[in-house]
Amino acid sequence: MFDQIPDPGVPPVLDIVVFLQLTTCLFHVMNCLLMSCLGGSDALRSGETLKCAGLGIIQDQGWEPVPQTIMLICHKLQESLLSSASGFKNYRGILNWCVVMLVLSNARLFLENLLRYGILVDPIQVVSLFLKDPYSWPAACLVIVSNVFILVALYTERKLAMGTFSEKLGLLIHIINLTVILCFPMLTVLMVPSVTPVGGAFALGSYTILFLKLYSYKDVNRWCRERLQVKARGPSPPSADGAVHVSYPGNLAFKNLYYFVSAPTLCYELNFPRSQSVRMGFLLRRLFEMVGENLFLFRCFFQWTKRYDTNCQCDCDMDYSRMIERLLRLAVPNHFLWLIFFYWFFHSSMNFVAELLRFGDREFYRDWWNSESVTYFWQNWNIPVHKWCIRHFYKPLLRKGASKLLSQSAVFFASAFFHEYLVSVPLRMFRLWAFMGMMAQLPLAWFVGRFLRGNYGNAAVWLSLIIGQPIAVLMYVHDYYVINHLEEAADPGAL
Repeated sequence: MFDQIPDPGVPPVLDIVVFLQLTTCLFHVMNCLLMSCLGGSDALRSGETLKCAGLGIIQDQGWEPVPQTIMLICHKLQESLLSSASGFKNYRGILNWCVVMLVLSNARLFLENLLRYGILVDPIQVVSLFLKDPYSWPAACLVIVSNVFILVALYTERKLAMGTFSEKLGLLIHIINLTVILCFPMLTVLMVPSVTPVGGAFALGSYTILFLKLYSYKDVNRWCRERLQVKARGPSPPSADGAVHVSYPGNLAFKNLYYFVSAPTLCYELNFPRSQSVRMGFLLRRLFEMVGENLFLFRCFFQWTKRYDTNCQCDCDMDYSRMIERLLRLAVPNHFLWLIFFYWFFHSSMNFVAELLRFGDREFYRDWWNSESVTYFWQNWNIPVHKWCIRHFYKPLLRKGASKLLSQSAVFFASAFFHEYLVSVPLRMFRLWAFMGMMAQLPLAWFVGRFLRGNYGNAAVWLSLIIGQPIAVLMYVHDYYVINHLEEAADPGAL
């Protein structure tokens, strides 16, 4: 019978940890009660007046009685601080705790990844993301060729200002120029094998930005010509179509247009707000942030995504449970990389360019992290694109008689098109995952705005960012590996 009694041995580590935590909590509770009663040991040693409910007043001379009302009343009507009815809003300590926990949890994930897979960062692989052949730079050549389209837009606007071109002819030239801006790099990326996915995305992103800038350039100059036609025409006789024959204004110059192309904005103005001087300290801080964050971004990208590429080699025919597990494992690193990219691009890089060019408008983002609706997030996380959409797309549709719902849907449709354009073309596969993800924002925005409010809406926005993006990333990674690796392995003669 005694042989069946187990040897207690060393108590489990978990029991010891729980015992120490409970002991620490009890110690803190007793300490708080004692300090609240005595008013603190430092004050007791200094001989200051101390109060304790129901005991009296302690002074150097001795005890003195306390009025009966003070002795009997020690409570009042009040809510707990964490209750919403308390009106308490100072959660800075909890925010700091969240930051500390975020750093520690990601540090643990990074260390676990490092111990399990080793250092996966290879400088040669970083270069290979942009170049397949060190003697062939197709993406850089595409960016250089974009100057041709800038000069075409400038030449057209000069001719329109002088009255040489009619408005219809100028509009036709602009439409052709803008269409070629989108089609030319797409065809080049699809037809030139030496263009890497990252290099293609960089070139297409540059051309997309140029497309939006030149579209704004066209619209603003047209608005200026229309205002001039409303005013007195001056001594110059009008042409047959009503245009005023004058020499082109000073804003239609190389320096003005290339300043706009280089400035961190998508909306053209005749006179941009300018800062008085370049702050070298601010400029150097942004430069160091750009370099450090870029290196850290590439390091985390290779260290985290390399293992997913390795796992995809074994999990091409995943079941739903495995896909969900892979999605959740990808969610945190993907979201962390997205946050780093946001700070690197919208804060460090754009502020660096703005300071270098003395560009005065530095509102590149607003407090999107406080978004209580999906609509508020899309209106505040990318201010340059939001301003362009409102100025050149949304309001013109409203002026033409379109409803608000139709105009908002058109804006999301255009955004979905460019998201798919920037993802599918560099990967050379068309799956429409990015397009459907953007269009899914419409019903999501309606649902969150209709049924969720306050903190619940903010949590829904964060959940869509943390889970929504990895779904599209996982789909593209899976399809890209199937197309570019399994098909090549199944057909050795194609290599």
